[in-house]
Amino acid sequence: MDLEAPQFVIGCDDLEPTVEWFTSNAGFRMVMLQPADDPSVAVLEGHGVSVRLDRSMPSGASGLRIAVMELPDESRLVAPNGTVVEFIRVDAPMLLGENCPEFVHDRALDATFGTGRAGMQYRDLIPERQGGRYIASHIRISEGGPVLDYVHHHQIRFQMIFCHAGWADLVYEDQGPSFRFEAGDCVLQPPHIRHRVLETSDAFEVVEIGSPAAHETFRDHDLELPTTTIDRNRDFGGQLFVWHRGAAATASPWRFDGFSYVDFGIDGATSGLAEVGIVRAESGAELPRHLPDHEFLFWFVRSGSATLHRNDETHSLVARDGVTLAPHESHALTDVSDDFEVLEVRVS
Repeated sequence: MDLEAPQFVIGCDDLEPTVEWFTSNAGFRMVMLQPADDPSVAVLEGHGVSVRLDRSMPSGASGLRIAVMELPDESRLVAPNGTVVEFIRVDAPMLLGENCPEFVHDRALDATFGTGRAGMQYRDLIPERQGGRYIASHIRISEGGPVLDYVHHHQIRFQMIFCHAGWADLVYEDQGPSFRFEAGDCVLQPPHIRHRVLETSDAFEVVEIGSPAAHETFRDHDLELPTTTIDRNRDFGGQLFVWHRGAAATASPWRFDGFSYVDFGIDGATSGLAEVGIVRAESGAELPRHLPDHEFLFWFVRSGSATLHRNDETHSLVARDGVTLAPHESHALTDVSDDFEVLEVRVS
């Protein structure tokens, strides 16, 4: 053991029984004791961590939470000095939370951005997160250039990124060399696919949707991207990677007359979990009143304007507005401009 490595320091009035407890009950072993004639410090190691029991430090209730691959028979233990040792699973299941759908109209005119990971600016499009099940972010980088990103991956149920403006150079595990992600493009990021943002243009903007809202991001210190292998049909947690190229896309009729639809191919890649695409209005289009049935339905207005009728309310929609539509609520669109276009994300 490297005694110069960092150690968790825990105050301890009565050293001997506490050392005995840690070594007999909590899976630690003693590696150092001092002084020999009247021990006041003991260093123990176990589960990849080091603990320093010190009689000179104030004794009192403290906690040590240890992440392990397999839980012991007892996951919460209390030492004689009051220290609580709790074991948690490294691969604990995702906490989706109880779905609490609600209508949200996040207006671009009222938008506020905060600074998030890698210096990017984040706008929260669903502040209440639908009970913790979904997060929708409008992310921007004003001044482009190399991004201080690293190879990472996410423990998620669903995650997609749509490029609204500008471009970025991205690289993904087993998907070949880096590529330019441009306005109108979309990527589906399956669970735990390693990836990295390399560089962006000025005025770069994306919309990112994820489930659950609070998901874990892991850094991979060992994998280098791009990988030497290419497997574009690789299964990542039951999903496939998708890079939809907006410039090459073709539209087909939507589920309502007067609109066309560009399908991003995410329905098949997620085995029916989610459907993502662009809805475009044709001249004189109106969306009749209807009651959608879905777990999550989100619109991001790319261009144009329209009036949204929700129950007995009206909302004026313009570019960069975010709208989350609650299920089983009546809604319709009128006053639809000919250039009206929205990104639609549906999760069943």
